[in-house]
Amino acid sequence: MEQVFAPWRIEWVERDDKNEDTEGCVFCELPVRDADREHRIVARNDHAFVMLNNYPYNPGHTMVIPHEHTGDYGDLDDDTLLGHARLKQRTFDALETAMGPNGFNAGLNLGGGAAGGSIDDHLHTHVVPRWNGDTNFMPVVSDTKVIVEALDDTYDRVHEAFAAQEGATVADPDTAVQF
Repeated sequence: MEQVFAPWRIEWVERDDKNEDTEGCVFCELPVRDADREHRIVARNDHAFVMLNNYPYNPGHTMVIPHEHTGDYGDLDDDTLLGHARLKQRTFDALETAMGPNGFNAGLNLGGGAAGGSIDDHLHTHVVPRWNGDTNFMPVVSDTKVIVEALDDTYDRVHEAFAAQEGATVADPDTAVQF
């Protein structure tokens, strides 16, 4: 495997101002703020919610996040595990409808800074739509990833796809779809 040396990334990994607009855990605080569109929360159920990633690898990059604050997968009870898994299924379906990707990458970030990016202690699953040929020379030669769609436009497309699913309840376009 080839490696790309990127020492400038250490600033992001070690920064002190992680989630500076929240007092506690961003994944605990944002879902209760009654501002779903602003925080890009597109869907939820009783045990988890789906949020667009603010720094997506590709358009449609979402995170499925259990409401329970833990970095340990073993802490999740059966209802939470099932609710999280069912919402992941719905996320794949919504992204398939909204974005039409050729495949997905999905990964669970579990506890600790090394696994969770900027969220150290609240596990979450990243779901990243992938297209044939979606990587190019830009990230390698210029440390630049080209995102071809604005987050607000992605929010609208993904929200609409969740809203079209069986069993969805939609209060309005600015509120997460409820299951």
